[in-house]
Amino acid sequence: MTGKRGTSDGGHSHCPYCALQCGIDLIAVPPVDDRGAAAPEDAPAVRVAGREDFPVNEGALCGKGASAAQLLSARLRLTSPLVRDRRTAALRPATWDEALDRVARELSARDPRAVAVFGGGSLTNEKAYQLGRFARTILKTPNIDYNGRFCMSSAAAAQNRAFGMDRGLPFPVRDIRAARAILLVGANPAETMPPIMRHFAAAREAGAVLITVDPRRTRTADQADRHLQPVPGTDLALALGLLHLAVAEGLVDEQYVARRTSGFDDARRIATGYWPERVERLTGVPVAAMHQTVHTLADAARAVRSGAPGGAMILSARGTEQHSKGTDTVNAWINLALALGLPGRPGCGYGALTGQGNGQGGREHGQKSDQLPGYRRLDDPAAREHVAAIWGVDPDELPGPGPSAAELLARCGGGAQAGPDAIDALLVMGSNLLVSAPGAVQTEERLRSLGFLVVCDLVLSETAEIADVVLPAAQWAEETGTMTNLEGRVLLRPAAIAPHPGVRTDLEIMAQLAGRLGGKLSADPAEVFAELGRASAGGVADYSAISHERLARGEELYWPCGEDSPGGTPRLFEDCFPTPDGRARFVPVDFRVSAEEPDDQYPYRLTTGRVLSQYQSGAQTRRVDSLNQAAPEAFVELHPDLARDLGVEEGATLSVISRRGTASAPARLSRAIRPDTVFMPFHWPGAGRANSLTNPALDPTSKMPEFKTCAVRLEKTSGEAPCEG
Repeated sequence: MTGKRGTSDGGHSHCPYCALQCGIDLIAVPPVDDRGAAAPEDAPAVRVAGREDFPVNEGALCGKGASAAQLLSARLRLTSPLVRDRRTAALRPATWDEALDRVARELSARDPRAVAVFGGGSLTNEKAYQLGRFARTILKTPNIDYNGRFCMSSAAAAQNRAFGMDRGLPFPVRDIRAARAILLVGANPAETMPPIMRHFAAAREAGAVLITVDPRRTRTADQADRHLQPVPGTDLALALGLLHLAVAEGLVDEQYVARRTSGFDDARRIATGYWPERVERLTGVPVAAMHQTVHTLADAARAVRSGAPGGAMILSARGTEQHSKGTDTVNAWINLALALGLPGRPGCGYGALTGQGNGQGGREHGQKSDQLPGYRRLDDPAAREHVAAIWGVDPDELPGPGPSAAELLARCGGGAQAGPDAIDALLVMGSNLLVSAPGAVQTEERLRSLGFLVVCDLVLSETAEIADVVLPAAQWAEETGTMTNLEGRVLLRPAAIAPHPGVRTDLEIMAQLAGRLGGKLSADPAEVFAELGRASAGGVADYSAISHERLARGEELYWPCGEDSPGGTPRLFEDCFPTPDGRARFVPVDFRVSAEEPDDQYPYRLTTGRVLSQYQSGAQTRRVDSLNQAAPEAFVELHPDLARDLGVEEGATLSVISRRGTASAPARLSRAIRPDTVFMPFHWPGAGRANSLTNPALDPTSKMPEFKTCAVRLEKTSGEAPCEG
C-alpha cells in the first residue's frame, strides 16, 4: 500500500455499520479516470460493492453500507490530534506527542477510582479486549463500561438466565428461510439492517407468516402479514397473554418442556392471571389477534416436529428490550418460545437481533463493567486467576466490577449524584454520549464539568467537541481486526488502504498511552487476538481455536470455537443448554408498568428509534451527503387525530417536553403511530435531540435505561399557545 491517497488493490471486507457485518468488496479507485481527470486529493482510494458470496447479505447493501467509503475522505474526518488551548479554551491542532503526553499526565495525576473508560460496540474484538485490559491493568480502575449497555444488555441478561449463554442468534441468519412462522418483536430491520429482509422475504415466499409487534406501523410491518400494535411498555403483558393462551388451548409442547426445561410450573402459574381480555385492556392488542398469533406459531412448531416443512422463530430487538423491565420482557418471550418447544430445533428458536457492528463481540471480552474475556464474570475467582495469568498480574490486583454505563455517567463531574465515588477524568473510545445517552441534558452537564475528558474517534463528534483532548483514530478499511456478527460468526476485516498520515489505530493509541503510564501493551492486532484467544479459552465465548490465519483462509467460524469445538458452533442448543443441568430455564416474570406513565401534566407517551438513512448517534452518517439528503433532520411523528385535537399541522415546529428536557422538530403526521404515542428518531444533536427527553430509569438486572417510553407533553413553538393535552 503506497501513495498519498493510500492506493489499494481492494479485497474482501465487511461493512462498518450494523451487526449483519455484510460482506463487501473494496474496489480500488484509480487516481486518474478514463477521461484523464484526476481524482480529488482527499477522495477515498476505494469504493464499496456488495459481496455476493457472503451468505448474510448475498451482495445486497443498504445506503449506509454502499456509502461507507466516503468517510475515508480527509474532508469528513479527523486528521490530527486536537488539544484544548488553556488560553483561548478552543481546540487546536497538536502533535501526537503533545496530545498523548497530556492525556498520560492527566490520567496519572488522579486516583484510579476517579478515572473511567467508556467504550463502544463498534470496536473490533481486539480493541474491546485491549480496552478492558488497559483499564484494569494500566489505569487500575474498575470504572469501565460501554455503549452496548444501551443496546443489547437486556437480551443478553435474559438469554444468560434462560440458556446459560448469550449469543444474539443461536443459528445462522439463513436459517430464517426455513421457518414458517416468524414473530418479530420490537424489531424494524427494514430500516435498521435492510439486507436481512431478503431472508424474511424468502421465508414468506416459501409460505411463512411474518408477524410484527411494534407501536408503529414501520417499513417492516408494511412487509409483514400481520401487525400487532401494543401500547409502548406493555410487551411483557402481551407475552404473558400469549403464554396463557398456549397453556389454555393445549399448544404447549409437553414432551419438550419435560425433557429439556425446568421451572415451567412457576411461569405457567403467573401466566394464568393474564387472560386475553385483561391483556387486551393492558396492551390494546385485540384478543382475536392474540389467538391468531399463538396458533400460527404453534402450528409451525408442530409441523417441524412431525417432519413436515415448518418451524417457528421469535426474534426480539431494542423496541421490546430498552425498558426498565426489558430483561423480564425478553424472558417472557423466551418462556413462550420454550413452551412451544422452539430453541434447539431446526428452523426454530429464539434470537435477538444485535444492533451495533460488533455488539456481539464487544460484550464478550472485557469492556463491560462486570466481565473478563470469554464472557467470564469478573467476580469469579477462577476467571480472575485464569485471565490474570495471561496478563502477568496477581489476581488480587484486578479491580472488581464497576458501575454500569448510566451509573458511570451519573458519577461524572462531581455533581450531586456522583457521591464519594465521583469520576473526574474520562476516556471515551468510539461513543458519542452527548447524543446517545439517556437524559442527555444531564449527561452533557456532567461531561462538561469533568476535570478532564479525552475522546478517541474517527470524526469530531458532539462529544469530541467538548473534550480536552481529541485523538483521531484510523478507520475500518485502514486497520486489521475481527468482528463478531449477530450470528456469532467471527469475521476478519483486513487493512486495505494505508491510514491517513495524521491518524493512529486505537490499538496504537492504547499501547502508546500504556508506555507513558509505565506499562506495556501490543499494538499488533494479530498478537492481541491471539492473546484474546488464550484469555477466552474455556470460557462461554471461547475463541481460542480461532486465528487471523484461519479467518484469512475463508473458514466460517462461529464461537464457541475452542479445544472441544475447533470447527466452531454455528447452531447452539441442539443437544443441551450450557446450564448446570443441561436444561433451559423458564424464568417466572410478572408485568409491571413503565417507570414513568402518562399523567395530567405529561399526557402522551414518547417512543424513540431509527430511520433508514441514519445510524445510531449519526456521528458518521450525518457527514455523508447522500444519507443526509435522505434524512436531513429530526421530526416528531404523531397520529393525524392527535394532531387535529392539538391544532398541529404537517411541518409545524413542535416541542416535546419531558421531566428531563425539551426537544423541538417539525411535526410529521402519520397513521403509522398510535394516537396516544409520539415518535422521534434519536440520530440528531441540538434542538432535535430525542435523548434530551428519555428516562434514565434502569432495568434492575441489565442496567438498561428506559429509552423506549416516557411521559411527555406537546407544545407549539414560534410564540403559539401551548397545545392542550
